[in-house]
Amino acid sequence: MKAPVGRLAPSPTGVLHLGNARSFLLAWLDIRARGGSILLRIEDLDGPRVRAGAEQAAIEDLQWLGLDWDVPLVRQSERLPLYRQALQQLQKAGRAYRCICSRKDVEQAASAPHLGEEGPIYPGTCKQGIAGVEHALPPNYRFHVAPSNTRFHDRFVGDVAYNVAEQLGDFVIWKRDDEPAYQLAVVVDDAAMGITDVLRGDDLLSSAARQTQVYEALGLSLPNFAHTPLIVGKDGRRLAKRHGDTSLHAFREQGVAAETVVGWLAWKSGLQDSPAPVTAAELVSVFDLQKVPQRQITWHGSFSA
Repeated sequence: MKAPVGRLAPSPTGVLHLGNARSFLLAWLDIRARGGSILLRIEDLDGPRVRAGAEQAAIEDLQWLGLDWDVPLVRQSERLPLYRQALQQLQKAGRAYRCICSRKDVEQAASAPHLGEEGPIYPGTCKQGIAGVEHALPPNYRFHVAPSNTRFHDRFVGDVAYNVAEQLGDFVIWKRDDEPAYQLAVVVDDAAMGITDVLRGDDLLSSAARQTQVYEALGLSLPNFAHTPLIVGKDGRRLAKRHGDTSLHAFREQGVAAETVVGWLAWKSGLQDSPAPVTAAELVSVFDLQKVPQRQITWHGSFSA
């Protein structure tokens, strides 16, 4: 059997926090435990949100955690021709169309059918074309989703089914600032880079449903998905500033050892019986995705709780 290929894909829009560390650690262990290889991809397409120095900071944080990769890093900003080619392919297939609607337009559309799990569902205003329509802003491009159920098997969650049209709606794949959106870029990259396994937080489970349709429309093979629970604060909400500074940089500044962070994450992920300090490399031999609990991890403010 061919060895798996996974990836670490930080976005340089801010600092890595404890939740990022957990996802990257599990993704790294999942591949290393099976003798596979790891690629590093910097997802730097989020225009104005990309912060100077954040790429190097993310690399240093990953190395501090003890995570490595096997080939030189790749930056999405250097791969624009690949994404344009994919957009053109989708246009020719009738699966991508221009859209001049803003987020506010979608929210205010009287014909919007209902709220999806992520907010108002796009009502299809521009699906029939915008020729001759004047508008102050350049268009986005949306993916024309198929109306049938989208099904895929998740190695952690199990069998998943989404009706993307009803639950999520047509989604943006190319932004009006002339850059690809996440849902297109990640599919093109994972396929081009030979990624066989994608492990990430379960907040991206709906993205996997969208991406499954994009893979199929482009004639590409799906990777094996695994979506694990997030780390949340004591209030049950995903980690944010209200829970204190949980950035890896802050822990480093406080003198917290990487082994302490990894040990706590391993304990909460069912890989050891206590939060005893441990290195990422020492966990490779004991890693099993089936050991990871289905429940969310709660951060109580210390590495002993």
